[in-house]
Amino acid sequence: MVNTFDPSQYVRTLYEATVPPMPELEAEKIELWQQGLRQTIVGLLGGFPQAAGDLLVREDEPEERGWYRSQKVVFRSRPGMDVPGYFLTPSSGKPSGATIICIHGHGPGVTSLIGLEPDGRPRKQFTGLHKDYALMSVKHGHNALAIEQACFGTRRDELAKSAGPEESCCQPIAGAALLLGQTVLGWRVYDVIRALDYLCGRPDVSPSRIGCMGLSAGGTTTLFAAALDVRVKAAVVSGYFNTFLDSIMAVPHCICNYVPGMLSHAEMYHLAGLVAPRALFIESATRDLIYPAEGTKRAYAQAKRIFDALGAGHQIALEVFDGDHEFSGRSCFEFLADKL
Repeated sequence: MVNTFDPSQYVRTLYEATVPPMPELEAEKIELWQQGLRQTIVGLLGGFPQAAGDLLVREDEPEERGWYRSQKVVFRSRPGMDVPGYFLTPSSGKPSGATIICIHGHGPGVTSLIGLEPDGRPRKQFTGLHKDYALMSVKHGHNALAIEQACFGTRRDELAKSAGPEESCCQPIAGAALLLGQTVLGWRVYDVIRALDYLCGRPDVSPSRIGCMGLSAGGTTTLFAAALDVRVKAAVVSGYFNTFLDSIMAVPHCICNYVPGMLSHAEMYHLAGLVAPRALFIESATRDLIYPAEGTKRAYAQAKRIFDALGAGHQIALEVFDGDHEFSGRSCFEFLADKL
């Protein structure tokens, strides 16, 4: 018997009546479906600026950090919004030529990717939930551009900054964006699009060999950015890819995850289908309580059907590792080396 006092039962009924079916699994029809759904998703995110403005790039001199170089960069995403980041390269040996855009999740911000404390002091590398995967990318011979997401680190309001380095301002800012008909996720995705513009203008970057990588909220931005911008040739989504039903709808999540009307057009496996036939690697942890592995497996099986229909089944992979809600990196870099 349905418990009519429990709104979760009502939500489940709505979900089953709302989520669209899979696209027709024929290559030509998939390509048309991708084109239409991309335009729809941009609209759901609140839209992007009609014209890309000047990046107004500011670059510091590169600093030697032992086995790698670090260069602080700032570029303009849209009027009134600048994005800070760090361009990292190996100090010795010839870089592979590939560049990975690295996007952090909730926490202190971009410093969690590059071996620094929030105040800029060095710390023990490859620690914490993120394990400094921008530095891990450099260890594997790639360039990395680690960018700071809106509402974290230096990109917070003063109230959040006064509460400590781990405090985000997602709640008021993401809520305000919704009231304005926009989304913080849309802002973050457009930041990645502008990061791609920046990288494609650097002489030391191969535009055809750019990937994107993110954990948790960084995985959210990575999946949406890879779905919408085909310049992302390979994406690594860690601690995020799932079904909305099993994750975002099932347990409390930050408001920055929610996109009004999304389920009328796409489940998460549909978004993955927008990446095909480009490369997509998915990490899921056995003890991840907010993005449970069983939901990831179900979503992966659906997404792979789209890749297979395009003759690109080899372009998508899943690793379920023993761990908590954290980055692994045990297999994804081998995948990236092959795809980029």
